[in-house]
Amino acid sequence: MSKFVSTTPQGVAGKAILIAALSTACTAWLSHQMPRPDAEMSLHASDEIPDRDARDPAPLAAAPVFVGPPVPAFRVASAEVTQNFAATADQLGVGAATAARLARALSGQLDVEHDLKPGSEMRLVFRNGVANAARIFTGTPAAGTAPASSPAIPGVAADAAAQDEPPVAVRISTGHDAHDVFLYRKLDGKAFYYSADGQPASPTFLRYPVEYTRISSDFAPERLDPITHRWAPHEGVDFAAPVGTPVHATAQGTVTFVGWQTGYGRVIQIKNFGDFSTTFAHLSRFAKALRVGSEIRQGQVIGYVGRTGWATGPHLHYEVHVDNVPQDPLTVDLPTRTALNGEDMAHFAQQVQQLTPML
Repeated sequence: MSKFVSTTPQGVAGKAILIAALSTACTAWLSHQMPRPDAEMSLHASDEIPDRDARDPAPLAAAPVFVGPPVPAFRVASAEVTQNFAATADQLGVGAATAARLARALSGQLDVEHDLKPGSEMRLVFRNGVANAARIFTGTPAAGTAPASSPAIPGVAADAAAQDEPPVAVRISTGHDAHDVFLYRKLDGKAFYYSADGQPASPTFLRYPVEYTRISSDFAPERLDPITHRWAPHEGVDFAAPVGTPVHATAQGTVTFVGWQTGYGRVIQIKNFGDFSTTFAHLSRFAKALRVGSEIRQGQVIGYVGRTGWATGPHLHYEVHVDNVPQDPLTVDLPTRTALNGEDMAHFAQQVQQLTPML
């Protein structure tokens, strides 16, 4: 060891050269070991520098998506009858065409213009339609679940009603009695109203062709004619009503006569299906474009009440003929649609079971 130590100037110089060489080597070694300027510095010599992928933060998880409770499949609307059927239907958002359809559907059970009294109630169930799809939203799901049907909102129309969509169930309460009808689309695609037992609610023939104030003259084999003062058959029923009141076809058919006849004044005759035909007389005017050969649907407005011909006051003279023989329009057996059966009846029964608790 002593041979490397020297106190001579030459020894001091040699030591300086050795130290300088060692310093340069250390600097080179440290430069090789130092991390890149953009790398993260470890605070502990024993730690390894992580790979770049390991150092990058994990991507943020997407916000959770919740499927909210479904919109109720049905909505219920109800209102007390304060004026009449048409006004109450309008209050619930039901348009005139649908209201007329409901009146025809209920005509087999009651006359909506005369049997409803103040205090009677109309209750309708509407299907929500496309709005019944599940609602998708982000964030915290709303508490609770939606019921199968929302509670009745007195006097407030449902969205479906606002679009004049026909209700799928109807109840008219007249004190102690309740009259229900249900809309059902048969497997062949045709939709009609039926009573709870599957019987067609709307008859093929309507009993009444006009909104009347009273029956001024009944069907009679013999009566004293107020114009001729002679005894003669009265082959129809006279419904007293203001001039201009719309007259409706009681069944589908084809116009066989439209014009003027002595005694009848302005008159329309329609050949209905089977052996049935109908006559409407003393009209003030006819519906536009009505002519012989016109195809008529049930409930269509064909004319308006008047007092033309031999009439002592404004009224509609209405006749029903079966195989060309006049019958009493108020008592004649009218044809009806076929009741539901088989698979249709099974589906309908399930629908009635589902909708009845909402009425």
